[in-house]
Amino acid sequence: MVINLKKTISNKKNIYQVTIVSIAVNIFLAVLKVVSGLITKSNVMISDGVHSLSDVFATLVVMIGIKISHKKPDKKHQYGHERYECITSILLSVIIFLTGLFIGYNGIINIIKKKYITMVIPGFELIFISLICIITKELTFKYIKNIAQKNNSSALMADAWHHRADELSSIGVFIGIFGSIIGIKILEPISCIAIALLIMKSAVDIWRDSVDKMVDCSVSEEVEKNIRNIINNQKDVHKIDDLKTRLFGSKIYIDLEISVDSNISLKKAHQIAHNVHDEVEAKIKECKHCMIHVNPDIEKSSN
Repeated sequence: MVINLKKTISNKKNIYQVTIVSIAVNIFLAVLKVVSGLITKSNVMISDGVHSLSDVFATLVVMIGIKISHKKPDKKHQYGHERYECITSILLSVIIFLTGLFIGYNGIINIIKKKYITMVIPGFELIFISLICIITKELTFKYIKNIAQKNNSSALMADAWHHRADELSSIGVFIGIFGSIIGIKILEPISCIAIALLIMKSAVDIWRDSVDKMVDCSVSEEVEKNIRNIINNQKDVHKIDDLKTRLFGSKIYIDLEISVDSNISLKKAHQIAHNVHDEVEAKIKECKHCMIHVNPDIEKSSN
């Protein structure tokens, strides 16, 4: 198997750095929201700050899951630990879904009991604080999402969407504050319901993607097409008899059957398989292992 050790170590460092940034952002915003909420006597801002502080726990779960998933194979886990990352992202998707459910529930109760009518009109300084939180969360979301895509990390992607969920929550707070100032207080619970639906949808998408990686789902058509092109371009490979792929956490396992000239030696057939194996693992960065079986191609055998 072809392994770029320096790249693997670099990827690990990038992932751990991202989780540290994620925790730092949540602590900063939590302090900012709670302090501003206490000064302006805004319960909404204080609650949002406590929520940001609780997000630190979610990121710690992500960090632990990623750390375990990068452990080397052992006697008990001979195929590696990558699926622990999927377990982490499934857990995080549940947290995100419950966050959306809680926001939506509060919005509905707010409308039914008309609690928005008694909402205290806040000052303009809270709008400024809310905008800082929204912009910070959006930048954090894009940063973590970019690293998650580069490392094909479902846990990091879930953490990125957790930041997006928090951003949407802050948008709801912003709309509520703005609505109170201009005299349309019902905007806050209505926006909460709409935002809750978006948050719950993102949670379901994360959950579905993570489950696919847990149940040996095959790769996308685009990735499979790329694999086939690599194999078909290899010298001495007559055709692909069978190709099966399965997701294993953030990695891919490939099971392949190819046909070669039936008149060549076993040593030559082995060399062809070895070349295909190395080429696939070198060009498909997510490939953890490519298993190849060689069949004799009787129809196209050399004379």
